[in-house]
Amino acid sequence: MSYENFTTFNVTIKKGVAWVTFDFPPANIQGIPMLDDLDRLAETLEGDRCVKTVVFQSAHPEIFVAHADTNLLKDLSTKAVSRENVEILDLQRKLQRISKLPQATIAKVEGFARGGGHEFMLACDMRFAARGKAKFMQMEVGMGILPCGGGASRMARQVGLGRALEIILSARDFDADRAQEYGTINLALDADEIGPYVEELANRIAHFPAESIEACKRTVYASIDLTIDEALKEEAYWLYQSMSKTPAQKRFQYADDNGAQNDLDNQRNWDQLVIGIQEVQ
Repeated sequence: MSYENFTTFNVTIKKGVAWVTFDFPPANIQGIPMLDDLDRLAETLEGDRCVKTVVFQSAHPEIFVAHADTNLLKDLSTKAVSRENVEILDLQRKLQRISKLPQATIAKVEGFARGGGHEFMLACDMRFAARGKAKFMQMEVGMGILPCGGGASRMARQVGLGRALEIILSARDFDADRAQEYGTINLALDADEIGPYVEELANRIAHFPAESIEACKRTVYASIDLTIDEALKEEAYWLYQSMSKTPAQKRFQYADDNGAQNDLDNQRNWDQLVIGIQEVQ
């Protein structure tokens, strides 16, 4: 798999983790070059079962990913389109492709993530932000439009209706602690803590089978839109998909043969046992 020759970021693969570092001076603007790079990255990741986790970070000292390039929308038609004729935007399609990756995706935000950058962050599975450095905003209402890179569609699913409308309609900055309170990020961390925390999490996830990571993602995402009965069927479906491609059955047999589940020391130490059992293939 080739992870070279990107214009707006560089990629380093280490221990099953792809570290994607945005580096597109002067401001990491989310324009056509970045969207094309993300599309090509997604195409590669979709076929790579050795990479289990993808961490998105930035080399810029102040900016994670900035807003979408104004050139993306300035030539958009000012004529209203009917529901029957509307088509998904290229920006929406490419960020949705990131959201649908089989790997676990993490946004490590240590700078500004406004507009399209905030929408990109929301398209990732998990988000962590540095106190004193991260700033978030959806400014589109003030420009006369709406968040259209998935922001208006994902926000309420993430934080609920009232908070989604507050974020979108206020068009104001909020920091890492407020983002944690809202629910747009998983956790706010001090600047010196975010690196080690994200690295440990990314490496831990990368220990596990690619197929079970994907099964967990597909089931959790599907549960948002399904009734509980349909969601349970989806769980069962993805259980069979993962069981058919991972050593799960061997691991269950190993635990049974060794009486592991009845050992109280094991019950006290599942946090490490789940890593150790990865040796059973």
